[in-house]
Amino acid sequence: MEQFVVIIHLLISLLLIFLVLLHAGRGGGMSDMFGGGMGGGGAGGSTVVEKNLDRLTVLTSTVFALTTLWLTWLGRA
Repeated sequence: MEQFVVIIHLLISLLLIFLVLLHAGRGGGMSDMFGGGMGGGGAGGSTVVEKNLDRLTVLTSTVFALTTLWLTWLGRA
C-alpha cells in the first residue's frame, strides 16, 4: 500500500512542477505557447486557459498535500 502512495506522490509532484512552470510570470511564460497570451491586453484579466491552469494547479496541489499527509500517517503505523 505504501509503495502505491509513494508512486502516486511522485507522479503528482512531477505534474505539480510542470504546472507551476507553465504559469505566466511578469512578462509572460510558457503558458503563452498554448494560447494563454491571446488576450492581448495586460491588465484585462485572465484568459480561459489561465483560469483552467490555475484550477488544475490548485487541484494538483491539494492532491499533493493529501498524499503527503497520507504518507506521514502510513509512516507512523
